[in-house]
Amino acid sequence: MSALLSNAVVLSLFIFSLAMVLTLIRLFQGPSAQDRVLALDYLYIIAMLMMLVLGIRYASDTYFEAALLIALFGFVGSFALAKFLLRGEVIE
Repeated sequence: MSALLSNAVVLSLFIFSLAMVLTLIRLFQGPSAQDRVLALDYLYIIAMLMMLVLGIRYASDTYFEAALLIALFGFVGSFALAKFLLRGEVIE
């Protein structure tokens, strides 16, 4: 891996970590439930992006598979939370 790519990976991981901290603050201090659900959505997207960057850094397919699982479970969780906020129940 070149020095430029290595530095870009480290910088992007730092920026993603900073975004994750700010998202966690919004998740815990959100004024409404909708804000907290959006923060949770953004949190799983950041986690997925971090896994993809780690996959590039270590050149391993395992990180890409983990990112796919995070995306899948994040979508299902977002759908369930949105349905709960809309109707008050998840299972009909």
